[in-house]
Amino acid sequence: MLHNTKVFPARLLGSSEAGARVEIFLVREVSESVWEALARPARRLRSGKHLVFGESLSAEVIDRLIDGRVLVKFHATGRLEEMIDQLGRTPLPPYIKRDLSSPDDDRKRYQTVFAKKRGSIAAPTAGLHFTDQILERIRQKGVEIVEITLHIGYGTFEPVRVQEVSRHRVAPEYYEIDTAAAERLNRASTEHRRIIAVGTTCTRALETNFTKYGKFLAEKTLSELTISPGYKFCAVKGLLTNFHLPKSSLLVLVSAFAGRELIMKAYEHAVAERYRFYSYGDCMFIT
Repeated sequence: MLHNTKVFPARLLGSSEAGARVEIFLVREVSESVWEALARPARRLRSGKHLVFGESLSAEVIDRLIDGRVLVKFHATGRLEEMIDQLGRTPLPPYIKRDLSSPDDDRKRYQTVFAKKRGSIAAPTAGLHFTDQILERIRQKGVEIVEITLHIGYGTFEPVRVQEVSRHRVAPEYYEIDTAAAERLNRASTEHRRIIAVGTTCTRALETNFTKYGKFLAEKTLSELTISPGYKFCAVKGLLTNFHLPKSSLLVLVSAFAGRELIMKAYEHAVAERYRFYSYGDCMFIT
């Protein structure tokens, strides 16, 4: 089970009217040309501030939110989406350092080979392990590959800041399951074949849909499901996932799926054997 979201270059580097360097990270589109964004330095970006990202793209800060976020309204000489794609940088996690003056080679690397539908601010990193050749070998073994879409948002990576993880809520994310995918998933479920999700975000979409209806139905909507220990998985029977950051909702989901004790042992082994962690790291298969 793959999800075919495509990462767009959501990181914009520009300057204020005074010439100070400004960076914004697009989080979600609120309305036409208006985006919620993480800003740096946020404390200087008050309402009314004008930002310039190139000759073809500028923005005005229309509100300051909490946690370093702002609302900005863009002004573009052409289609806004095209201007962002042209001027933006790959929205890599902060622990990956890049020389911003160098070519953005991550545009291709930080993308799955099955990426199709633009909308994510992060890659479904479990999918980065696949090549076209590997997928073909999987098909030749009789495994059916089905695609859905979930556009990964900032909420997936927002740290868990509460003592009781059951109180943490992952922000809603848009997902889409078409009729053909729903039919194939229901057939697999009826035939008692395992549904294996590639990634935690794929898992979230599948569990959201199945728990709502008791089967898979085609729909385009938001997933508001937060999975924590005690959750009973209904759709997914296997999971391919990377090694995640501490205090993340992703690690909580994996622990809910496999049990905290087993996951901690797996992480201890990974540390001892010097596995690579996080976005460009190694992965594990849990079943």
